[in-house]
Amino acid sequence: MSEIDAFASSLLEEAKRLLEKAGETSEPDAERAYLHSALLLAFCSLEAHVNSVADEIAARPMTTTHSRGVLLERRVELKKGEFVLQNSPQISRLMDRILLLHRLGPKPNLSGEWHGRLTTATDLRNKLTHPKSVPSLSAASVKKAIEAVIETLDELYIAVYKSRFPAAHRSLDSKLTF
Repeated sequence: MSEIDAFASSLLEEAKRLLEKAGETSEPDAERAYLHSALLLAFCSLEAHVNSVADEIAARPMTTTHSRGVLLERRVELKKGEFVLQNSPQISRLMDRILLLHRLGPKPNLSGEWHGRLTTATDLRNKLTHPKSVPSLSAASVKKAIEAVIETLDELYIAVYKSRFPAAHRSLDSKLTF
């Protein structure tokens, strides 16, 4: 397991443990902090896993320059009649990168239920990261969001590697005990 894969997995385990901690406390402020942290770490894990898969797919010789640009979030320019990957950043939406990875894999799943669940989870995350009012998170909504992240990673692994996401079988059960 690569260093980034181990880090991405640890972020997911932390998110799951923080969700568990939210259910173990009777203090409203602590519960809210645990839920906020769990949601954000779940998305950090998703981004890290997607980046790892994207780096691997981008390194494959059959990956086009434009696809490589989206996967690596780098600008592509036309120079002397040829598309060239630049070092300057070109940020892409996470969902677009995930869908592109599905298309580049041997077993794409572009229309599964994972897509709608991740969209709902992303909306919840966006209410926290880009608040226009005080967001209200519940343990149930954060649980569904983390499940959506796990399901998305499982579907991505199946689409790209034709095998399950290794942590999918544990669902929301964390290996951590802090």
